[in-house]
Amino acid sequence: MTKKIKLFCIPYAGGSANMYNSWKSGLNSNIELCPIELAGRGNRITENPYQNLEEALEDIYDQVSEDILNYDYAIFGHSLGAMLAYELTQKITSIGLNQPMHVFFSGRKPPHIHRKEKWSLLSSTEFEKKIMLLGGTPPEFFKYPELKEIFIPLLRSDFSLSETIVDRPEIIPLDTDISILLGEDEGIPPETSVQWYSHTTKKCNIQYFEGNHFFLLQQKEAILEIINENLVQESLMVAM
Repeated sequence: MTKKIKLFCIPYAGGSANMYNSWKSGLNSNIELCPIELAGRGNRITENPYQNLEEALEDIYDQVSEDILNYDYAIFGHSLGAMLAYELTQKITSIGLNQPMHVFFSGRKPPHIHRKEKWSLLSSTEFEKKIMLLGGTPPEFFKYPELKEIFIPLLRSDFSLSETIVDRPEIIPLDTDISILLGEDEGIPPETSVQWYSHTTKKCNIQYFEGNHFFLLQQKEAILEIINENLVQESLMVAM
């Protein structure tokens, strides 16, 4: 008998928890989808964006802390969400709690490779150009000043989090299986992605998908297949 697994999903910069809602019908019956809502969006839109990475991690940890004591669980994060998933897992490990069964890092370079360009420090015009080129945000959005007034500061805050350098003297590998999901056209070549192997003492699977950084939005079925295969297999192994 397979055990119930909580799947905590963390969105990308500017994204809301509801971006994962369409996954429910595609997940195996023993996997419970648990989207994480970050401050300043969705049903938390009235809250201020995070001031720093520590504040973000503490908030996410508060949302999952009770469940991770009582359930098997996994974590999925895309882009900024992948970075937060990694740092959350490091936090959980550092305080001696049960690690996730699996962590899925999507659309992100290995943690020890830092972003050189700081988008969060760009002028408003340059920042908007970068966001439009990256994709994921409808071009029509930038035509409405009232929406930009709310969304651009949130995006800038999210990119500031994403660009935070966590200073570790050496890599501290996780003690859990990980999967790396990347777009073929997002500029993370195999010689870079293979460096994820050093971030776990267990299995590391790397999978490329057709598309750019937002392959996540076009490759839902393939991504869910990977999640299902890994979590169902690991749940059976735990049950044995």
